[in-house]
Amino acid sequence: MSAPSPPVRLLHLEDSEADHALAMAQLRRAGLQVQVERVDSRDAFVEALGRPWDLILSDYNLPSFTGLQALEIVRERGCLVPFILVSGEIGEDTAVEAMRNGASDYLLKNNLARLAPAIEHAIAAAETRRAKLRADLELQASQERLSELAQHLQLSVEAERNAIAREIHDDVGGSLTALKFDLHWIGQRVTTPELKTRVLSALDTVTHAIEASQRIMHNLRPAILEQGLVPALQWLAGRFERRSGVPCAFRTSHEKPQLPLGVPLVAYRTAQEALTNISKHAQATRVSLDLSLTGGVLSLEISDNGRGLSAEDLAKAQSFGIRGLKERAATVGGWIDLSSGPGGTTLILSVPLEAGAGTVFDPARDDREHDPSAWASL
Repeated sequence: MSAPSPPVRLLHLEDSEADHALAMAQLRRAGLQVQVERVDSRDAFVEALGRPWDLILSDYNLPSFTGLQALEIVRERGCLVPFILVSGEIGEDTAVEAMRNGASDYLLKNNLARLAPAIEHAIAAAETRRAKLRADLELQASQERLSELAQHLQLSVEAERNAIAREIHDDVGGSLTALKFDLHWIGQRVTTPELKTRVLSALDTVTHAIEASQRIMHNLRPAILEQGLVPALQWLAGRFERRSGVPCAFRTSHEKPQLPLGVPLVAYRTAQEALTNISKHAQATRVSLDLSLTGGVLSLEISDNGRGLSAEDLAKAQSFGIRGLKERAATVGGWIDLSSGPGGTTLILSVPLEAGAGTVFDPARDDREHDPSAWASL
């Protein structure tokens, strides 16, 4: 056997004792249990709003006070309590205005037969709105936590890349350089042509290994950023053009922009990812990178004249590239805009540079400086 429902907590704004008694009698006749408090002035009404209510029932005409004014007070306080307006002679225009301003319903005093159903419906509708509001707040909080997690992962990835690059430099690079010195020393002392040939072959292999290690380390930790974002993007565009054979122009409005910590790395990674995607999928014959600083916003635009992206390309379940770029941009308070069509694709990174922009791990600010290009060249 289910427990009986608790009584409805009802605040009745009514200056007529007779009309109040009539309304309560109608509710009792309908079997609706209520816990009611009647007030008849603005001050008493405002004071009563400090207590919890399931519904507010209000007369329209009161001395120096109206039901619409009472409704306005309720909405200004942010109360989600349903509000039903009752009047002896409410006009259609007034009723429409009340509903537009947030009233749940309106009734005429000479026809209170539907008062109880109107109260029950208004309370149910209000609970539905509150449930939706709670769900929206929970969803927003969940999205914020997900965004924080994605940003944390971006920071972790950069930190891990930096650690791996350091290990390659300190361990692999150092060992390969020492091995190259040893092989060079041996090559100067051997006299047997066969041995000398093998030593030269080994030197060549070690040289290729050092170059590969340098390339891998640079991809992990772009040391070129220590010279500034503009030189880094110039180098990136030049390397893309050499490797792909596709002309890649770089233009900038500022040669040495002063940027907050983390922004150069985000811009560099965005360009790197965009150029990688262009080389793999775009089938472009022309690419351009444009860096500008206008109105306190840094913009990096990467454009190509390739085949463009279809809606199916963007909707792929495993297509995390654009989402990753957006999360990376968010770490410094920026955003990504993408437009694509048969004439090509344009990706724009925008980062406001005012105080409050985010901060990410920046290898250029690492306290253990080392230059991968300093590996010995014999």
